[in-house]
Amino acid sequence: IRDVQHLLGGKDLEQELHRHDHYYILALQKGKGNHAIDFTDYKISDYSFFFMRPGQVHQLALKAGSTGYLIQFKSDFYYPTDNASRHLLRRASHKTICKLDARKGKKLFPILASMLQEYTTQQEGYQDVIKANLGIFFIELVRQREDRKNPPNTDSLYQQDRIEELMALLEMHLAQYKKVSDYADMLNLSSYQLNAITKAAMGKTCSALIDEQLILESKRYLLSTANQVSQIAYHLGYDDASYFIRFFKKHTGYTPEAFRQHFR
Repeated sequence: IRDVQHLLGGKDLEQELHRHDHYYILALQKGKGNHAIDFTDYKISDYSFFFMRPGQVHQLALKAGSTGYLIQFKSDFYYPTDNASRHLLRRASHKTICKLDARKGKKLFPILASMLQEYTTQQEGYQDVIKANLGIFFIELVRQREDRKNPPNTDSLYQQDRIEELMALLEMHLAQYKKVSDYADMLNLSSYQLNAITKAAMGKTCSALIDEQLILESKRYLLSTANQVSQIAYHLGYDDASYFIRFFKKHTGYTPEAFRQHFR
């Protein structure tokens, strides 16, 4: 965890597109600039909270004078064997960006300040204290971003939980499994039930979500690495690179190499 103002040192920060293998939280009390995450641009403003999962790519342009905290941690740091904690982390990281008003946003920063103090002094048990504060931060982030006037009903909460589980499974197993039935089995659902949930929650079939994730992961590799197209195809579980090229062009209108040349 780092203090953003200290990190900037009075200068603008301009990053190239890159990829992380860890969780990345940028919590800004004051902020100006632009943050592109997975090829979507977000304008930075005061009380902006960005939550990136391992594997996502981003490009950050942050203006001098911005204040807040940057937190980075590996997947195995935050209670990896505890189901309740994993579920909380999944809920907190489900949305890439959260923008709060000052009243809601201010409640989160004392938690982060406490974490920075623990990380700086590193007294006995400091990692456990940081984990506990992370849990409190996740709970407050989920609380503050939800619409309390129109709380979700039981059905929508169930659908949201299944969608979050599905997206986590896709990130872990996409190279190996590409069929709806595979993910339905992992979630103890039928393919029909899983499709009904994705249609109700996101307006699209599970198959469409799988294809979208494959294209997104392809773009991540193409723009954040120098890997050859055949290597990327292999990473994504395609033995036949020509099939991967046809699949990519069908969904984007570009061959992988043309996409890389056009957008890099």
